[in-house]
Amino acid sequence: MNSMKRILTIVGARPQIIKSAAISRAISSQFTGQLEEIILHTGQHYDHNMSAVFFNEMGIPEPHVNLAVGSGNHGAQTAEMIVGIEKAILEFTPDAVLVYGDTNSTVAGALASTKLHIPVIHVEAGLRSFDKLMPEEINRISTDHMSTLLFTPTISGLENLKREGFSWSHEQKASVNNPKVFHCGDIMYDNSLYFESLSKADLLIDLGIDNSEFILVTVHRDTNTDDAERLNGIVEAIHQIQHASGSVIVLPLHPRTRKMMDQQLTDHMKELLYQNNHIKLIDPVGFLDMIALESHASMVITDSGGVQKEAYFFKKPCLILRETTEWIEIVENGSALLVGSETEKIVNGYHQLISTSHHFPSLYGDGKAAEFICQTVLDEL
Repeated sequence: MNSMKRILTIVGARPQIIKSAAISRAISSQFTGQLEEIILHTGQHYDHNMSAVFFNEMGIPEPHVNLAVGSGNHGAQTAEMIVGIEKAILEFTPDAVLVYGDTNSTVAGALASTKLHIPVIHVEAGLRSFDKLMPEEINRISTDHMSTLLFTPTISGLENLKREGFSWSHEQKASVNNPKVFHCGDIMYDNSLYFESLSKADLLIDLGIDNSEFILVTVHRDTNTDDAERLNGIVEAIHQIQHASGSVIVLPLHPRTRKMMDQQLTDHMKELLYQNNHIKLIDPVGFLDMIALESHASMVITDSGGVQKEAYFFKKPCLILRETTEWIEIVENGSALLVGSETEKIVNGYHQLISTSHHFPSLYGDGKAAEFICQTVLDEL
């Protein structure tokens, strides 16, 4: 076994940049001289508030390569990523390529690596929404079946992979033909524990809600933003929940969501949204500010996979603006409800959550998933 393993890490979207902080932190603090990390940023999210700010505030090393792909149709975007990632693999000759989650950057990294016979490490393996209309579901399944080392954050992830034919035998050396599956816990839980102590309430003070009860809302999935009926239904529900609760609503708006609201909302819905002083529309926030919002909110309403899970980390009930979720444990626990986009269902879900007591047992490990992943990579490759 070589004394140093070189890992090419692929990131491209906000959640992946954040997730990578845990691994980068573990490498720099505990695995110096054993693991070398090369970071490639595909540029899938190119807005400063959606990308660069996360590197700056989270202490993640600057990417060695930035493909600056930007947004676009799935085919063209993924193809451009594959070309750039392949070039980087040939230049840096890594021992393995590490990918996170379920974006186009994830599947592009896995495909480019597998074609060059470079082992793929998939962090957040085994998650399934069982809805193949979601592009993320296709990315998850494809990446898992191209990977050599699969690290799943949940027991249900283990069970999903077992049903898909993955073997639990760890006797042979790991390879793409003999992939190995590990339950490691969730690296986002690592990050939430680490960064909660660093987050500050400055944003809450600036918004005038530092001593107020508020509900955090995020909407960004194209299935919600690009469908006028769904988007209008969600905004109507937000309006009704604000009036029913008397709470402030804080809604950080992804640039694309703001654009689609201008295009898709009726004049009446725009008035309800923009003229209500208790609904605060703000620009996208960095991770530390998001942690502050999540940890101080009374409830979270979101269509984001990451945010719904972070709500659980901070023991907040959550309405999920989707029909399915890859984080099924929090729904089974009762602390989160799948409510889709229909106004009545969302509002009923709100009343159900506030009338129920909630418990938040440990579902996502011990906060040391990154260390486990790094040590396993050293042991297995």
